[in-house]
Amino acid sequence: MRFSIVPILLIGLPIAEIAVFIIVGRYIGVLPVLALIFLSSGLGALLLRIQGIGVLRKLATEMDGGRLPARELIDGAMIVLAGLFLLTPGFVTDLIGLLLFIPPVREMAWRMIRDRITVSTFSQRSRTYRSTTETPYDTGPVVDLDEDDYRQEPDESSPWRARGNNPRLDRD
Repeated sequence: MRFSIVPILLIGLPIAEIAVFIIVGRYIGVLPVLALIFLSSGLGALLLRIQGIGVLRKLATEMDGGRLPARELIDGAMIVLAGLFLLTPGFVTDLIGLLLFIPPVREMAWRMIRDRITVSTFSQRSRTYRSTTETPYDTGPVVDLDEDDYRQEPDESSPWRARGNNPRLDRD
C-alpha cells in the first residue's frame, strides 16, 4: 500500500500551527506574535529576492555554457518554496522556510530527491531533448525523421482543419 504524506500535511500542519500560536501567544502575548508574523513575511520576501536573483544568475551561466541546469532549477524551486513558507502565517512554516534558505540544508534535500526526479529540456535550435536521468522504463522505438519526412505546413486533408473554425489557419 502506497503511503502519501500530503493528506497528513494538509491536516497536521494547520493543527501544529494553531498549537504553536497558542503556546507562543501565552508566553509573549498576542501583539508580539502578530508582529513576528509580519516580520517573518517581510524577511521571506527579502530573502526570496536576494537568493532568487543569485539562482537566476547561476541558471543563466549554466544555460549559456550549454549545460543542463538541473541543480539550479531545483535550487530555485526550493528557494521559491522557502519564500512561500515564510510568507505563510505560522511559526512551523517559518522554520521550514528559514531552513530551506540555508544552502547546506538545500544540498541535503537535493541529495535526498535527486534520484527521484527528471529534469528535461528542449532545444529549439537542434530540436533535441536532454534529460538529467535515463527513464527507468522502455519508451519504445525511436523514430528519426529527415527533413523530407516532416513538414510544418498545414495539411488541407486533415480532419482537424475545418474551415471557419480557426482564423489563423483560414488565412490562405
